Amino acid sequence: MEFTMAEMEDWIFQYIDRIKALISPQTWSNALMNCSKNEAFALLFLYRRGQANMTQIADYVGVPLNTATGIINRLEKKELVSRERSHEDKRVVTIGMTDKGKACLKDSMQEFLIYGQRLLGTLTPEELEWGTRILEKLAVALEEPGEDQRDVKPEKKVRKIHIE
Repeated sequence: MEFTMAEMEDWIFQYIDRIKALISPQTWSNALMNCSKNEAFALLFLYRRGQANMTQIADYVGVPLNTATGIINRLEKKELVSRERSHEDKRVVTIGMTDKGKACLKDSMQEFLIYGQRLLGTLTPEELEWGTRILEKLAVALEEPGEDQRDVKPEKKVRKIHIE
């Protein structure tokens, strides 16, 4: 099924208008929602891993190392993460979540759970099964490169390591 740009825009804007209350800042008043997308991804990564180095965070978020350093600097100013030097090798710095960061993320997860239950509670078990199948199919489609990206070779990145 092919959509014109006008049809796609109309469809997207109709749904944004319908869910704007759900994605508004008034709905999400916690610290996580005051983070940028990359900051949120870094926090979620650290929450699941416990701790990581800058290279691991940069790879996960999909940004250069210097950008990841800026992300972590901002999260550190918000007191959501902290840096710790290795006792064995002072060159090694690991990033971990602070207690405040963990609490903020848990609060956000609780809010997501409330809205998720509210939304999913309106669906029948059959609709949930179909919805899960559709979402899985969409996720697979997004993982596959588009025709315009199949012949593109990934650009080699030069990473600079900042040693304090």
